[in-house]
Amino acid sequence: MARPRTPLLDRERIAATALQLVAEQGEFSVPQIARALGVQTASLYHHVDGRAGVVELVRELVSEGIAGEALALTPWDRALEEWARSYRAAFAAYPRAIPLLMTTPVRAPRVLAHYEHAVELLLAAGFPVERVMPLLTGLENLVLGSALDLAAPEAMWEPTPQTPLLAGALAAGGPGRADAAFDLALAGFLAYARALLGGTETGPA
Repeated sequence: MARPRTPLLDRERIAATALQLVAEQGEFSVPQIARALGVQTASLYHHVDGRAGVVELVRELVSEGIAGEALALTPWDRALEEWARSYRAAFAAYPRAIPLLMTTPVRAPRVLAHYEHAVELLLAAGFPVERVMPLLTGLENLVLGSALDLAAPEAMWEPTPQTPLLAGALAAGGPGRADAAFDLALAGFLAYARALLGGTETGPA
C-alpha cells in the first residue's frame, strides 16, 4: 500500500487538534486527539512526550500571535506595553485554553524565549533582578485575566432597584468595558513600574 502523500500525524496536526478540542470543551485527552486524527493512541507518543508535551504544543500554537519583536522597541515601557497588548490578543482568541496553560509549567522553547527577552529588557532598563519576575508575573496575570474578560458578556452585572449607584455607574461606563478596564490596569501597571525606577523613566501611559 502506498504511503499517503500527507502524513496522518505530525506535531502541527496534534497541536491543532488539541487546541480545537480545548476551544470546544475546555480540555483534551490524548485518546481524543488520536480518535480525531484517525490513529492509534500509541502513535501519538512517537511525536510528543505524553499529555504534558501536547500542552506545550498548544501553548506554542496559541503564543504564535504574541509579537516577540515588540520587546526590541524603545523605550522599555513602550516595548512592554506593545508586548502585553499582543499577548492579550493572542490568548483572547482561545479563552478556554487559558486555565489549562496558566496551571501548567512553561517548557515550550519558543515561549521561554519570549520571557528571556522580557527579562533582558527589564534588566537593561535598570530593574533589580529580584523585581523582574514579580513584574512579569503581575503583567501576565493582568493580561490573561483581561483576555478571559474579553470572552465574558459585556454586561457582567444585573443591577436591581436596590443597587441604583451600580446601575448609574454601568450606564456611565458605556460600551467596551473589557478594553477600558485593560487600558486602565495596564496604565497603572506601567506607572508603578516606572516608579520603581525612581521616576526617571518616561513613556506612554
